[in-house]
Amino acid sequence: MTEGRAFAVVGAGIIGCAVARELLSRLPGAAVTVYEKEPRVGAHQSSHNSGVVHAGLYYPPGGLKARLCRRGVGLLEELCREHDVPYLTCGKVLVARDEPEVDRLRAIHARATANGVPGVRLVGPQELREIEPHVVGAGALHSPRTAITDFAAVTRALADDVLARGGTLQLGEEIRTILSTASGAEVRTDTAAARYDAVVVCAGLQSDRLARRSGAPREPAIVPFFGQYYRVDPSHEHLTRGLVYPVPDPRHPFLGVHLTRRVDGGMTVGPNAFLSPGRERYAGWMPDLPDLRDVVTAPGFWRLAARNVPTAAAEALTVLRPARFLAEARAYVPALADATLTYDTRGVRAQALGQDGALVDDFVIQRSGPVTHIRNAPSPGATSSLAIAEHIVDDVLDR
Repeated sequence: MTEGRAFAVVGAGIIGCAVARELLSRLPGAAVTVYEKEPRVGAHQSSHNSGVVHAGLYYPPGGLKARLCRRGVGLLEELCREHDVPYLTCGKVLVARDEPEVDRLRAIHARATANGVPGVRLVGPQELREIEPHVVGAGALHSPRTAITDFAAVTRALADDVLARGGTLQLGEEIRTILSTASGAEVRTDTAAARYDAVVVCAGLQSDRLARRSGAPREPAIVPFFGQYYRVDPSHEHLTRGLVYPVPDPRHPFLGVHLTRRVDGGMTVGPNAFLSPGRERYAGWMPDLPDLRDVVTAPGFWRLAARNVPTAAAEALTVLRPARFLAEARAYVPALADATLTYDTRGVRAQALGQDGALVDDFVIQRSGPVTHIRNAPSPGATSSLAIAEHIVDDVLDR
């Protein structure tokens, strides 16, 4: 019996809409309400990203990221076909510039193989040229099934499914706190309160604040990092067939500059990664003072900053000088030498930070009675969204 059962989802980003859809799929007749403080779905991370559908190359086998990414890819591709959302399997190469990077590629290849990434293989310089004629390197890891999509369109499709299955979207309504009760949980706005059997909080950039206000642990804290993308001029868009990525450097917390195809046929360079002036600041540099205060008072922030001064200085140069961005991209595609870049979208990543100053790597899902908080779901969160929804709903129903 599901009739009479009521659930709330806080946040109408891609994961929140996926959770609501999964609840309605498992429990026909249940009442599912999605609360969103913005006037539209997918207003933040779900619509400010690279559009890459990750195959699962990097993630430690057995972790949530590895398991849910691989499951999520298949579910996402199926959803895109059903809703006529663009989904292009363009492939990806991780390009090594020297022998030490080739050695790191071998370790990534072993991890990707353990994760079941289809078709992944190591290639030499000549075969790299056959895959990407304008790319140079000492070797590469080729992931032919890596794809691109439009995650904002995916989020809208999920929201349409929620409505079609009888769910409710409460747009423009911000949740202030969630209280556990003897029979479930109470969701409170500034003006009203409603009771539910269970609540799932998918608040992204605001997840730590809402968790603390609702009695959940203070940690992990969210530190916002912005990533600026630049659009390559149309005369140079043909220089890559798919995605061109650097080999991750374990000394640095983020990946570095890469070249990304878009579903509209364009190509972007980016993103960089630098402390954002605000959690929801997608243009300009005026700091949001409450957001800045939360960052500098986070117990782990200064430990993170002290360990990454050289990285921060290098990223600052790419922020101040787009030409530096292009110079890094030319190391992989020399024919970009005379390309021009224009500002494209800026994303803000909700990155969880531990008290020890380490960036939290895996997905973090905290459960407190009838309330589930997603505390960390960075990349590949969008790719994994439908699988994350399955994982969370399994737990909600088990309880």
